[in-house]
Amino acid sequence: MYLKSQMAPNKKGEKKKRSAMNEVVTREYTVNLHKRVHGMGFKKRAPRAVKEIRKFAEKMMGTPDVRIDTRLNKQVWAKGVRSPPCRLRVRLARKRNEDEDSPNKLYTLVTYVPVTSFKRLGTVNVESED
Repeated sequence: MYLKSQMAPNKKGEKKKRSAMNEVVTREYTVNLHKRVHGMGFKKRAPRAVKEIRKFAEKMMGTPDVRIDTRLNKQVWAKGVRSPPCRLRVRLARKRNEDEDSPNKLYTLVTYVPVTSFKRLGTVNVESED
C-alpha cells in the first residue's frame, strides 16, 4: 500500500520558522565508545574512537566542522591505542565561525567533562559562559 505524504503549503504572509540548527547551543552527552570500537583490531581502537566522537558530534549538532579539544584527545589516548575508555562525558558547543571565508557558518567544539560515575546522567543543556 502506497501512502502519499504531503506538506501543507505555506500560507501567504506566514513567516518561515528559523531552523534550530542555526542557533548557538551547548549540551552535555555521554558517548558510549565501547559499542563503537567493539570488534576493532587493537591498533585501530583509539583512532577509531576519536573518529566516532567526531561523527557523534556531527550527528548531534548538525555541523560538518567538528573540533576536538586536546584534553579530550589525551583522555581517549590515556590508556594507549588498545584500550580507549568505555564511556566519555563530553560537552558539545555549537559556535559561530569567526572565519569569514569559511564555508560553514557554525562549528562544534567537543570538550571533555570529568565525572566520577556515569549513572543517571542524561543529555543536559548547559547555559553558555559567553
